[in-house]
Amino acid sequence: MSNVNLPSNRRDFLKTVGLVGAGLAAANLNRAGAGTANAAQTPGSAALSSNYSKTRPRPRGQQPVHQLTTKPLEKVRVAVIGLHRGMTHVSSCLGIEFAEVVAVCDIVDDRAQAAAKLCEKRSGKRPAIYSGNENIWEQMVAREDIDAVYIATPWDWHVPMCLGAMKQGKHAFVEVAAAVTVDDCWSLVDASERTQRHCVMLENCCYGENELFVLNLARQGVFGKLTHAECAYLHDLRGVLFSLGTEGDWRRNYHWQYDGNLYPTHGLGPVAQYLGVGRGDQFKYIVSMSSEEMSLTNYRNEQKPNGGRHAAEKYICGDMNTSLIKTELGRTIMVQHDVVSPRPYSRINALYGTGGVFFDYPARLSVDHPKQYSLEADGSEDWLSDKDLKSMRDQFTHPLWKRLSDRAKGGGHGGMDFVMSWRLLDCLRRGVTPDSVVYDAAAWSSIIETSVHSVANGSAPVNIPDFTRGLWKTLPPLEIAI
Repeated sequence: MSNVNLPSNRRDFLKTVGLVGAGLAAANLNRAGAGTANAAQTPGSAALSSNYSKTRPRPRGQQPVHQLTTKPLEKVRVAVIGLHRGMTHVSSCLGIEFAEVVAVCDIVDDRAQAAAKLCEKRSGKRPAIYSGNENIWEQMVAREDIDAVYIATPWDWHVPMCLGAMKQGKHAFVEVAAAVTVDDCWSLVDASERTQRHCVMLENCCYGENELFVLNLARQGVFGKLTHAECAYLHDLRGVLFSLGTEGDWRRNYHWQYDGNLYPTHGLGPVAQYLGVGRGDQFKYIVSMSSEEMSLTNYRNEQKPNGGRHAAEKYICGDMNTSLIKTELGRTIMVQHDVVSPRPYSRINALYGTGGVFFDYPARLSVDHPKQYSLEADGSEDWLSDKDLKSMRDQFTHPLWKRLSDRAKGGGHGGMDFVMSWRLLDCLRRGVTPDSVVYDAAAWSSIIETSVHSVANGSAPVNIPDFTRGLWKTLPPLEIAI
C-alpha cells in the first residue's frame, strides 16, 4: 500500500484523528526545537512535535497497560493488513496450531488473492479478502471474529491503523517503527490505555538467536552489572530505495524530510530489553549527529534509476547518523543508522558489563571468569575460542529458541519472524502480558524524532519522554519466556 499522492479522504481521516499537520523538513527546525511549516507538503510528511521532550500526564479514565492481562483464548484469530511484508506474518501464523488467519487486506488485489490462496492451501480455510481501495481496512477491523491485527504497511499508515484496530477492540501488532513522531507515540500509548488493548511493535530482532542468547546471558548475570550497549541498522538499501512498486516508493521520502536516525528499533529493541529499559531503567536523553549526505545523491546521479525521474530530489538525511542515549541509571547506548553506504549488513549488537562483553557480526564473547563456566580460556583479555563460545551457547541458549528453532527453520529472517509470532500469539492465547507493550513501542520509535531535533540543534541533548509515566521505577523486567 503506497502512501504517495494521498487522496482527500485519507488526508481528512488523518486530520480528524489529529495525526498530521503541515509537512516539516528537519532543516526548518528552529533553535528552540519547534517546527516551522514547509510551504510545500512532501508526500508522507508528518508534523514534528513542539513539546516532543515532555512527559505528558495520563488523561483521566485511562489505566496503565504494563501488566495488562486478557481473557485466554482457545484459538487466536488474526487479520493481516499489507501483504508485501505481511505475507511473512501470514505464513508464520499458518504454522502455529493455535492461530487462524481469518482475513487479509491489501490495496493490491493480487496480493490479497495470493495470501488467501496460501491460507487455503495450508489450512484448508480461505480467509475473507479486503482489497481494492485504501480505506477497506476499516471494514475489516470492524469484524467481530478478529482478536489481533497485523499491520505491515508504510509508516504513514501505522498509527491510524493501530488506533482503528484498538478502537474496534482488537490488539494491534504493528511493524517497525510504530510511529515517526513523538505525538503519534503518545497517541498509541493513550489509545492502548484507553481501550485496554495491546499495541505491540513487531520487532522481530528481539527474537533472533543471538539476541535471545545475549538476553539470557544478561538475565543470568554473566555480564555482571551492565554499563554500555551499542547497536545499529547498517544496511545498503540504495537499490531498494529506488525500486518502484516496493517500500522504496515511500521510504525514500523520509530521506528528504528528516535528518536523524530513521530506523532505530532493529538494533535498539534488543538492547533496550537487555538493559531492562521501561522496567528498572529508562531512556533519559539523546545526543545525535549526522555526517554529510553524499551516498544517496551520488548513487542517484551515477545510476540514474528509473530513467532519471528522481533527478530533482534533494536528500537531507546524513549518510551516517550516530546517536548516544543516556539512561536514568547512568548507562550509555550508541545507536547508528546508515542505509546508503556500500557495506555489509550489521546491527552491531554489543553489550558491556563488569563481568563480560558481547559483540556481534560476527558473534564474539569475553567473560571475566571463564573457569566459572568450565571454559578453557585463561582470562578475559581475548575473545572466547569457537569451542568455548559453543560451550556458552550450550549453557545459555535461550529456552524460547531451544523450543522453537526446529519449527522456525525456513521462516523469515532466519526464523526470528516465526519465533516472534509464536511468542506474541501464545501470550494472547494464555492471556498474559507480551514481552513488549505500547510503552516500549513508543520509546524505541521516539528516537526518530528526538534524534532529528538533536541534529537540528547542533547535537544538543534532547530529553526522551517517559511513556510509562514513572512506572519504570518499580517494575521488574518481564520474563520473556516460560
